[in-house]
Amino acid sequence: MNNVLLKHGLPWVALALVVVFAPLVFNSSASIYFLSTMGILILFCLSYNMLLGQGGMLSFGHAVYSGLGAHFAIHAMNMATNGALWIPVYLIPLVGGVAGLLFGALFGLIMTKKAGMTFAMITLGIGELVYALSHMFPSFFGGEGGLSTNRSYGEPLFGLSFGPQIQVYYLIALWLVLSTVVMYAFTQTPLGRIANAVRDNPERAEFIGYDTRRVRYIVLVLATFFAGVAGGLSAINFEVVSAESLSAQRSADALILTFIGGTTSFAGPIVGAVVGGFLMHKLSDFTGAWQFYLGAFFVLFVMYAPAGLTGLITSNWRVLRSGRFGRVAPHWISVVLAATLIALGTVILVELAYINAFGTSKAAAARLLERLGDNGMWIGAGVGAALVLLGSLWLRARKAAFVNAWDGVNAEIDAQDLEGRKS
Repeated sequence: MNNVLLKHGLPWVALALVVVFAPLVFNSSASIYFLSTMGILILFCLSYNMLLGQGGMLSFGHAVYSGLGAHFAIHAMNMATNGALWIPVYLIPLVGGVAGLLFGALFGLIMTKKAGMTFAMITLGIGELVYALSHMFPSFFGGEGGLSTNRSYGEPLFGLSFGPQIQVYYLIALWLVLSTVVMYAFTQTPLGRIANAVRDNPERAEFIGYDTRRVRYIVLVLATFFAGVAGGLSAINFEVVSAESLSAQRSADALILTFIGGTTSFAGPIVGAVVGGFLMHKLSDFTGAWQFYLGAFFVLFVMYAPAGLTGLITSNWRVLRSGRFGRVAPHWISVVLAATLIALGTVILVELAYINAFGTSKAAAARLLERLGDNGMWIGAGVGAALVLLGSLWLRARKAAFVNAWDGVNAEIDAQDLEGRKS
């Protein structure tokens, strides 16, 4: 009993502690604003993983629901400011959630008729359709300038006006924790398990009597509700929303960050949003080519670590607990060093290409080579190419040994687990 409580209760306690104490540790106004944005991004990615991770539905238009939720939330806030509607600020995310749910229920009637890649293409088409409509109806969507609002309307509740950013942070944190608990609870329900079955083997699920389309539809509607909640929170946090909140780029952010974190674990989208969000925030301070690096990061995970960061962590933790990590550690170190050389060489080449295209770069090393003139550029290109070549040859030489050691250790662990279950 104690082990069960420790296993299932400890992560939630840790989440609550992080949420409560994070703004006390990172207490600058910029940090609190960033933490607020991170909370919204985490919720958005968790809602996306309900589709991709739980239901196996690849969507290219998930931003439609968060974006529409944000627009309806803005209109509700403006109506409340003018006295035409009574709704306190802390319930505005519910407006976004209901808006997302209603549009999810409507579009889902079309989208869930198909599965797989056809479903993905339909989501892309609907996403582009809604994005185009946002420019055709500026009275509702605000046109190029978007819509703005003021979150500090009405009488303060217990002294909370939600004007200060720290109050907004804790409002976002409250909705994030509540939504996360509900989404996790869904994964433990019979419907959540059936959704996993439909994801893994829809033919078999249908053969034993489940309506796979209905299951996909319910999961999609639930996911769009939480996406709408994220949109409502973004309306409160930013006090402005534009058509870009409906764009394919916003949907791509959810896909990339969720996949980087890992779609096979409930915590994957949280990890992906934190790591990816931090990279997007910080990389842009150091290089103008940050989107290239984030895209390359995503491609590498798709090719070599499809289970994401959480998959890497759990698989290595499994080997570590078995006491066999020492057999793969030297190979891991060798592979990481080779990959580091490739990464350094690639960064040099990319930054030099960026200088050649745009005339400057934020990267310090690239600026140094830029000051050296044409010779510096050629020297940098040579060094970058040499590092990539050396790292590639090293990785090719060590890859087989790493794979053999890794597969051998995991085969032993699988055999040991099988014997334990038999006994």
